[in-house]
Amino acid sequence: MIKIGIVGGTGYTGVELLRILATHPQAQLTAITSRKEDGLPVADMYPSLRGRVDVAFSSPEKAKLHECDVVFFATPHGVAMSQAPELVAAGVKVIDLAPDFRLQDVAQFEKWYGMPHTCTDLLKEAVYGLPELNREAIKTARVIGNPGCYPTTMQLGFAPLLKAGIVDAANLIADCKSGVSGAGRKLDVGYLFAEASDSFKAYGVSGHRHLPETVEQLQHLTKDKVGLIFTPHLVPMIRGMHSTLYARLTKEISNADLQALFEDAYKDEPFVDVMPFGAHPETRSTRGSNMLRIALHRPADCNMLVVLVVQDNLVKGSSGQAVQCMNLMFGLDESTGLMHVPVMP
Repeated sequence: MIKIGIVGGTGYTGVELLRILATHPQAQLTAITSRKEDGLPVADMYPSLRGRVDVAFSSPEKAKLHECDVVFFATPHGVAMSQAPELVAAGVKVIDLAPDFRLQDVAQFEKWYGMPHTCTDLLKEAVYGLPELNREAIKTARVIGNPGCYPTTMQLGFAPLLKAGIVDAANLIADCKSGVSGAGRKLDVGYLFAEASDSFKAYGVSGHRHLPETVEQLQHLTKDKVGLIFTPHLVPMIRGMHSTLYARLTKEISNADLQALFEDAYKDEPFVDVMPFGAHPETRSTRGSNMLRIALHRPADCNMLVVLVVQDNLVKGSSGQAVQCMNLMFGLDESTGLMHVPVMP
């Protein structure tokens, strides 16, 4: 059994980790931290976990995280990098769901997150946790920077095209929408029901924190300089993410060959479903699951390719992907504990 600790277990990504790990056959939940909720049974806060999770929250000082095999950080930025060195020195693997170990460019991290990076030594060895593109490195990693939700959709949607060298890498466009849970469990006027319901808006148009992360990773896939316009939107639903990606083709290629390119790229991937050409994947087709679905479109047979990507932002976009990485790190089949069928309707 894998002894697991979770730092920051009261937020949406934290409870999603608990939901997934509660039925994982090799997971032993050992410590769930929350300074505010110290001593409160987890199931009292989240009744959905009654009969599944019998541990209580404990303050960070009481939690014996150094006795765990792996610790997940479901916390705001800055927390993981302050605690990771001590844990790694004790032989504990670290998976950070926040951005502390995503960006190798320290200057970019400090620019976008407004704080100095205090753990640059571990950052150098940290592995970016997108299994479909980085599987072998994840297997031997001590520290994982779990990808952001938007970057997961953009990278998996653009990757086959950039690897094949058939699109204009300098002029990629991503028009992305996320449910309100992507903002986390917090009191903020903009995310109250009366504010977010029956409305639709873009945000971060002039710049979003997930942009440098995505560009840094996409750049590994091509020798051409990557340029990306990324516009996120908030939609009035709880969970789900839909990214509409645009890329200009630079070589003559048929629709059938484009479809074959994606099918070949992801044919062995348990959590990427390449749908038939021209399909319209819906966010509800992935809700509650670790599945990501992709469909290709080519309007009027022009030189623009449209890639539709959907996922559950809390699962494949966050906690499910983190468990997928954990499975790889401990030599398990990466789908272990993650074969949940999406919830419909």
